[in-house]
Amino acid sequence: MKKNFKRRDFIKKAGVAAAAATAVSSFPAPAIAADRIEVNCVATWGRGYPGLGTGGEAVSQRISDLSDGRIVVNHYAGGERVGPLDVFTEVSSGNAQMYNSADYYWVGQHPGWGFFAAVPFGLIATEINGWIRHGGGQELWDELADGFGLKNFMAGNSGVQMGGWFNKEINSADDFKGLKMRMPGLGGQMVTKLGASVVGMPGGQIYENLVNGTIDACEWVGPWNDERSRFYEAAKYYYWPGMHEPGTLITLGCNKSWLTSLSKTDQMIIEHAATVQNEMMLTEYNANNGAALQRLITDHGVELKEFNDDVIDAMGEASEELYAELAEGNELTGRILNSFLKARSDIGDLSLIHISEPTRPLYISYAVFCL
Repeated sequence: MKKNFKRRDFIKKAGVAAAAATAVSSFPAPAIAADRIEVNCVATWGRGYPGLGTGGEAVSQRISDLSDGRIVVNHYAGGERVGPLDVFTEVSSGNAQMYNSADYYWVGQHPGWGFFAAVPFGLIATEINGWIRHGGGQELWDELADGFGLKNFMAGNSGVQMGGWFNKEINSADDFKGLKMRMPGLGGQMVTKLGASVVGMPGGQIYENLVNGTIDACEWVGPWNDERSRFYEAAKYYYWPGMHEPGTLITLGCNKSWLTSLSKTDQMIIEHAATVQNEMMLTEYNANNGAALQRLITDHGVELKEFNDDVIDAMGEASEELYAELAEGNELTGRILNSFLKARSDIGDLSLIHISEPTRPLYISYAVFCL
């Protein structure tokens, strides 16, 4: 904000020195225009979509507000400028300056991206905050992002997710065999090991594909978003817990060359706008998920089901196998994994999260209306 104050002082002094209205009117407009920064931010989610979409819009608006309108962010929702899953390439290439998305969509670019969104049997929101800020996570994220010309910030979290929507009951791990399921990131690779056929698609395409039978099951976020997406019209069974995404981090990704060309003040404005939204989004999800789940059950007749121990154990074994493969396949991914596992042990012990012994208390709030 220091730079803004100097600018106001300059304008005020210019007016006083002229001592006449005519002198003020002659103040050169290009000097003001030259201080204006226009930014294009491309997002994965639809405009006005609760939490995810509105959260991205809020970050863009907050950047403008914190700069007193000097930084103007043109926010493009998914599909308005590029496709929902094309935002990474758009910003990495420099065609846009920022993206708002979840970084597990880029595991095809590098498997390490998954850890900076959500991974199976991973960290809940408060734990991932601790890892990123104080456990070496940000430094590893920076190293990964630097290889793609990016600098990324935490900009939201949707919290604990649900296990997904299914057209049949899941009573054993064998029930995943042959199942066509929408699930991104390393969670998708986990259920692939159980025999599922994973289909990738952005959130806006899930409902149609679930209705017409292109997919048999899907996971999205949680009750608040899932109700809005009307998945209850297409699938009967709603499973919990969402071991694939215990707390999903949302990212504000910036083109690094562009970001570092800005003043330190402007860089801090962008980072602080993302930091505020990181907290605001999580509280919004926490405030809305419970009531939405109650409506799904009472108003829409959804059958809430819990994955049994056999299914969760099979998921845990598949995840361990996946992590072992990742550690062997890429040096940077191995270092990210080791740091993540240490954080899960050091930070996650408080929440009793373990890869082989997942616990229910973290998820019980979603099921309270069934008791």
